[in-house]
Parts: sequence; structure tokens; C-alpha cells
Amino acid sequence: MKKYLIVVSILLAVILTLTISCKKADSQVKGPIIVGSKIDTEGALLSQIIILMLSDNGFEVTDKSGTGTTSVVRKAIISGEIEIYPEYTGNGAFFFDETDSDVWNNLDDGYARVKKLDKENNDIVWLTPAPANNTWAIAITKELFESENILSLEDFAAYVNNGGYVKLIGSEEFVTSDLALPAFQKVYSFTLKPDQLITVASGDTAQTEKAASEGTDGVNAAMAYGTDGSLSAFNLAVLSDPKGAQPVYAPAPIIRGAVLLKYPEIEKILEPVFKGLDLITLQKLNSRIAVEGENASKVASDFLIEKGFLK
Repeated sequence: MKKYLIVVSILLAVILTLTISCKKADSQVKGPIIVGSKIDTEGALLSQIIILMLSDNGFEVTDKSGTGTTSVVRKAIISGEIEIYPEYTGNGAFFFDETDSDVWNNLDDGYARVKKLDKENNDIVWLTPAPANNTWAIAITKELFESENILSLEDFAAYVNNGGYVKLIGSEEFVTSDLALPAFQKVYSFTLKPDQLITVASGDTAQTEKAASEGTDGVNAAMAYGTDGSLSAFNLAVLSDPKGAQPVYAPAPIIRGAVLLKYPEIEKILEPVFKGLDLITLQKLNSRIAVEGENASKVASDFLIEKGFLK
């Protein structure tokens, strides 16, 4: 009888230990976190950085990078289809119908404003932004730049208004968004007619810049971003924006509030990484993807290892 009781006690102890271990294992499972991004080079880069950092910190991650255009990815995070993705502070002006406000022309002010509005209206939290400005820009061929001495958007507007030949390629979002080409045209008082525009579905500036570089279909101007790494490779010049037509577009991870409440450590995981993504760094990383054809995940991994965030 005594032996029987000893055996039973041992079995009960084993069962109790296994139960506790299983509960502990279950409590350590984090996620899955659904990560999305826009359809462009930098979106791919930043989403992979987020994915790699979360995975390295014990999260199960679902990769939905390349979710869609800004409007598509925005709807996706609000609906819960995705839970975190890289967005730009300047887009807050469009999201909350404040395109007439100059608050978006300052990084700190714009960030504070969109952080407040998105939390109050959508329970979406803006995490620490990168110290870089990926603003909309217009790039032209070096030939046009040099032959007509076009250095700024003021020069470009004068050239257009005087009947100069221009054919610009850009994404549908760039051509139609109040914050993009329409903003340039309004501030600098010029208008590009339909036959002066080629509109493409993708927001990939490597595509638009390549078309301008090669003169595809007569194109000599292209949609570009401030952090593009392919501009010099394509022999293009970015026009300056002396009147400040564009808001500051600093990239930052944005996350659904319920997810951050459950996993508050995500903020600390991503903060030092995004603080290290300055303009030059982003241009170099983007160049490896857009120009050299490297995989976005590999480029992101190399950066994180080099900076000591991953081993």
C-alpha cells in the first residue's frame, strides 16, 4: 500500500510539473502579429526590419508586406486585417483632412499631431519615427536639368508655363493625392495636362525613375521620394522645394492600440532601430534593393546585424 501511494504521488507530481510547464510555455507564446506595408521599396525594407526584430524577440509574425497603396493599407490596419506597418507622419494631413495646416511641415509637430488624432479616433499608436524625410519629390533628367538650368520647382514651373516639353510619370496616388502633384501645382502655379502625364499603378519609384532615365515614351520627369537610393544611379536630379509645398514624411511604425496594450515591449524593441534610420542610411539601404536587386529581407537583416540589433 505504501509503495502504491508513493507511485501515485510521483505520478501526480509529474502531471503537475507538466501542467505548469505547458501553462508557462503557453504564456510565452507571443502573437501572431500581422505586419503589412505599402507596395514600394522602402515599405518592403521597413516591414522586413519590423518582422525580423519581432521574430528575434520571440513573436510569431505573419508577413503581409506589400499590402497595397496608402488607402488600402490604411483601411487594413483600421479593420484589423493587419496590426502594424510603417507609415509617414505627413500622411496625417490627408488622413484627418488637415492639408491646409502647416503643422505637417515640422517633424515634431506633425508627429505629435498625428499621434494624438490617430489614438483618439482609431486607437492606433504611432511609435518612434526615423530622423528622415521621405517626402514626395519631382526628379528630372540631368540633360533637362543642365540644358534649361532647372534647379527648383520654381524653375520647373516657369519652364512648363513657357511651353517647355515635359512628360512626367508617377503613381496614381502621386498624380491624384492632394498632398502630391496637385500640391506642387497649386503652390508653384503650373498645370500638367493629361497628355503630359503617364500614370502607373505601383508606387515603386524605381519604376518611375528608370522610365525617366531611359526616356520611355518620351518621359523626362518622374515621381520620386527623398530617401530614394536610385536617383544617382539613374542620373536624375531632384528639384528643390523652396516654398515648402510638401509636409515632412518621417517613417514610423504604427500599431493597433489593443496589440500594443497586450505587448508593450514592441515599442522598446523598435525604437532604437528606427532612431538609427537617418536619410543617408535609408538611401543606401533602398539603393541595394532598387538598384542592385537585393532581397529586402536580406538588406534588412544585414543592417540589423551590422548595428548589433541581431546576431
